[in-house]
Amino acid sequence: MIGKSDWSMIDTYAKSWIKEAGSRIRDSFNKKLLIKTKSNKDDLVTNMDHETEQFLISKITETFPNHQILGEEGFGDEVKALDGVVWIIDPIDGTMNFVHQQRNFAISIGIYEDGVGQIGLIYDVVNDELYHAKKGQGAFFNDTALPALSDVSVDEAVIGINATWVLENKRIDSSVLTPLVKQVRGTRSYGSAALEMAYVAAGRLDAYITMRLAPWDFAAGMILIAEVGGVVTNIKGQPVGLLNESSVFASNGNLHKEVMKNYIEGFI
Repeated sequence: MIGKSDWSMIDTYAKSWIKEAGSRIRDSFNKKLLIKTKSNKDDLVTNMDHETEQFLISKITETFPNHQILGEEGFGDEVKALDGVVWIIDPIDGTMNFVHQQRNFAISIGIYEDGVGQIGLIYDVVNDELYHAKKGQGAFFNDTALPALSDVSVDEAVIGINATWVLENKRIDSSVLTPLVKQVRGTRSYGSAALEMAYVAAGRLDAYITMRLAPWDFAAGMILIAEVGGVVTNIKGQPVGLLNESSVFASNGNLHKEVMKNYIEGFI
């Protein structure tokens, strides 16, 4: 069992590595990217995704050889169970933004022990903004402690949601979320799930809803949101698994209950 002092050490290393990885990405902006598609034309991957994941994995395996690593680009371990310490890494979350805008993307690292979130790091590379949390010690934006999430009604809420989910799609009847989108104060879509979850933790968004994410998209954000009293479930209100794709609904507890009761339960 890892002691508290060891978690502090792991946290220190992880913050150093994520900052160094971000610096390497910023240094790449004037270099030519090698861009490929994965599952479809909108699912992009670059040489920097690969190089960043490989850089982080090399640091982790050298320092903590007994830890497992689940990475988006497949350079880590084949993780089939969450036994022991598992690092869940997205080297560039928001690759399309990285390619087209050189902003609105993040490095995301969630560190779990036996399935329990211990450390969450989301680094907005361009703005040099680090959202971070350790279990039981609160969440922070750089050096500023984030307050507990405030209650907000649906009418006053700003939610993060992609327009895909209120148009015809394969994952949810588009009519389910349309009334919610009409009722809230506003909607936003930033193109990076990690950043959108960080924004929920920081109170910049009141909720974030999406129908399909991989574990590396939400592993760090779940830890951050839990530390400010928020709730993360799938769209059915069930716990989110860390080894499979899942829908995600993140918000403060009261808003989560209101949305589930009045807009989602009974419609899916």
